[in-house]
Amino acid sequence: MGNRVKCSWAFAIIHCGLRWRITQICSPRHELAIVAFHWQGVTMKTQGEIEANICQGVSRFEQDYMGRGPKDIRAHLIDDLLVVRLKGVLTAAEQHLVQTLPAEKGRDLLKQVRTHLIEMARPLMEAMVHEATGVKVLSLHHDISTTTGEEVVLFTLAESPLFRETKKK
Repeated sequence: MGNRVKCSWAFAIIHCGLRWRITQICSPRHELAIVAFHWQGVTMKTQGEIEANICQGVSRFEQDYMGRGPKDIRAHLIDDLLVVRLKGVLTAAEQHLVQTLPAEKGRDLLKQVRTHLIEMARPLMEAMVHEATGVKVLSLHHDISTTTGEEVVLFTLAESPLFRETKKK
């Protein structure tokens, strides 16, 4: 058995960039417990809620700017990286373009157009990610497969977003 440390409730007020949080650092059961809240009384999102908000925002972007949404979309928040994977994103016109033109020419043309659209909408996407995570976006990377119709968008964040732990059942 490990050493048990007796302690009473202890709280730390931590300044995190533009945010404040109260962190409970020791529970009455003598276990380390981390429970974080926004200082202004707004409940923090869970990691899953942040990822769901990102999926909704990127899907909406695809519908508005590319003409259709993905068949499947997943977001993964890994420390200060946000990876968004979209499946089934090619429109019928894009699929036809890739199939009828010589392989490299069709692929290059499609990637060039998609990259240009992403770059033009970069401020919009960065603002959406900032709103969902509360963290500034440092960089955005993008690629699309004309073979599988899969698209990957990677956001590098200034820091790992704060989120609350999910409740265990």
